[in-house]
Amino acid sequence: MALYIASLNSGSNGNCYYVGNGREAVLVDAGISCREIERRMARLGLSMNIVKAVFVSHEHTDHISGLAVLCRKYKLPVYVTPGTMLNGKLTPECFYHIADHQRVTVGGLTITSFSKLHDAAEPHSFIISGEGITVGVFTDLGSACKNLIKYFKQCHAAFLEANYDEQMLNNGRYPYFLKRRISGGRGHLSNTQALQLFLEHKPSFMSHLLLAHLSKDNNCPDLVQRLFSGHADTTRVIVASRYQETEVFTVTNKPEGVTAAANLQFSLF
Repeated sequence: MALYIASLNSGSNGNCYYVGNGREAVLVDAGISCREIERRMARLGLSMNIVKAVFVSHEHTDHISGLAVLCRKYKLPVYVTPGTMLNGKLTPECFYHIADHQRVTVGGLTITSFSKLHDAAEPHSFIISGEGITVGVFTDLGSACKNLIKYFKQCHAAFLEANYDEQMLNNGRYPYFLKRRISGGRGHLSNTQALQLFLEHKPSFMSHLLLAHLSKDNNCPDLVQRLFSGHADTTRVIVASRYQETEVFTVTNKPEGVTAAANLQFSLF
């Protein structure tokens, strides 16, 4: 009994996250091209044939740029909140509207949406549950709100934003208004904020934490890895790349089940 997870890309240049149970899978966001999604999944031994839906967190380009082509080609339903502005990128028959704390069943997976703080029209995050396991996809977060804390506590694995280092942002080249947007409560989660959430609310059964949506200019993968690894205990910490896919990770509901899926690809089809 397991869920299989991977980041196909993570950063301001595009976000796309895979969660599946071996029979069906969903993508959260499609911020890289359809062709690149196909290539990266193929390299991982993952099949597009079992992807059954795309859940969109919000309308920013780095989360939807590949959505229209992907969904036309594979005739995938797109789950979005009514306020999410997709600017005519998809025909209405592709849309399925979701509400705060609504549950959607996709085969053996249950996807629950919840509102978050971000400077978009009606942004939501998601947890995906199945096989007795829960995986969270938590990026583009202005702060660790009550909703985020509630659902983070349920996760056996999570993609969690660690967007910026405060000192790098403050001393960096960004104009003042952009620094304020990033750190102002409806922008992004800093390394310190993400670590605080992890330390205070990580469940004992969390086996994987994939740190996501790192800023190219205001963060450093090695810095983040060191910061979290010192507090990880039994949780495996991975920094998701803005340039390539991660490996596929197998998440079980057993403490000893912390295993990379590289040798289990036969079970993903």
